[in-house]
Amino acid sequence: MPRLPRSEAIPTPAHLGIAIRARRTELQLSQEGLGHRCELHRTYIAGVERGERNASLKSIARIANALDIPVSELLRRAEEAAKAS
Repeated sequence: MPRLPRSEAIPTPAHLGIAIRARRTELQLSQEGLGHRCELHRTYIAGVERGERNASLKSIARIANALDIPVSELLRRAEEAAKAS
């Protein structure tokens, strides 16, 4: 399988976590507050932000909705984090 050029880096769960944490802090939300908004436990949110949890598409959609951004924007931000690393 051919390697992707660096400009087309695939985001990992850690990159998604960086994007989630950045948006959460923009909104001045705690992990508990975000968890309450998307009906996910605070420890689950913490694990996703650290890249320790591989969130399902359903969970990603719930988190994006709670962060007031489309899933596509959240994934674009994760891709930007991947390019930067």
